[in-house]
Amino acid sequence: MDAVTAASPTREPNLTALAFKLCADLMTARPAIYWADLIATSLVAYAGFAGAVLLPGLALKAAAFVVSALAFYRGVSFLHEVTHLRDADVPGFRFGYNALIGVPFLVPSLMYEGVHNLHHAKTRYGTVGDPEYLPLAHQTLWHVVAFVVVSALAPIGLLIRFAVLTPIAAIVPPFRRVVVERFSALSINPLFRREMPPASQVRLWLTLEALCSVWAITLVTLTILGVISSTVFWTGLALGSAVALVNQIRTVAAHHWENEGEEMTPTEQFLDTVNVPPPATLPMLWAPVGLRYHALHHLLPRLPYHNLGKAHARLMAQLPETARYGEGNSRGFWEVMARLTGFIRTKRARPEIVPGE
Repeated sequence: MDAVTAASPTREPNLTALAFKLCADLMTARPAIYWADLIATSLVAYAGFAGAVLLPGLALKAAAFVVSALAFYRGVSFLHEVTHLRDADVPGFRFGYNALIGVPFLVPSLMYEGVHNLHHAKTRYGTVGDPEYLPLAHQTLWHVVAFVVVSALAPIGLLIRFAVLTPIAAIVPPFRRVVVERFSALSINPLFRREMPPASQVRLWLTLEALCSVWAITLVTLTILGVISSTVFWTGLALGSAVALVNQIRTVAAHHWENEGEEMTPTEQFLDTVNVPPPATLPMLWAPVGLRYHALHHLLPRLPYHNLGKAHARLMAQLPETARYGEGNSRGFWEVMARLTGFIRTKRARPEIVPGE
């Protein structure tokens, strides 16, 4: 009997196992799609950047800026795929990402590889050991706003990381541990401390750090000397801020953030994540490269982004209702925000229980 139809109506089925069984034929990445998408995205991003600087008229510059920001955001989003791909899946793709986006944009793969996988660890998700989780639903709306707005400072932070901290760490070895632990992860949990890279990753780390450091120092130096115009420099920083802001907004919509640090069951973890599938169309822009299927991604982390839509449709059609897969879907960004703000307001309205009363 098929595993999907064999699930007992009185027992919650293993959603991950059922999903994998239904989508096993979709797990293979197609290198041609990855490379064509990354290269085309990079070309649009840099062309838009040039247009934002060189085109006449504010309207044309603004339009080029928006196109460039969205393209760079899509390009940076490929870092998520890099963390889940094995070298043999799409040969050379890590190098391609770092060359086209990672080093020029100061978001090299070292900042995410070895970090994001901890977010997928079943015993870490939603706990203090999760680098990508905060209990936002248990904070105030102002905390959520600040969480988004502060991300605009990301490009300045990355410049400091590679132009200042990297050279100091090279000269003062004990400081390197501080840099690795606190300034070498694209994480949102301020309590997260990263471990030193394993021996197998040290060479890649040093290479990427050196390249990013040289690029960051060169960029700042040439701007100060007037070789690179201030318009180019500040437009680049503005693009970085725009990308960081959109990504942070997307991050807020990726989870419900209702856990307060306790270890969660696989079903609870899934129900805390969010899919924003069609017919919603805007997620194509603010959740590109498959990020709109975040709940599905947590079920099947190695499912390549170009197959997520097909997998989602298949799971919606063939999974039993008891699997609760459909509960991970939202109609759009504002529905997710309504749940988050509603949860915050409800929690704030509850009277506090004073011990002894």
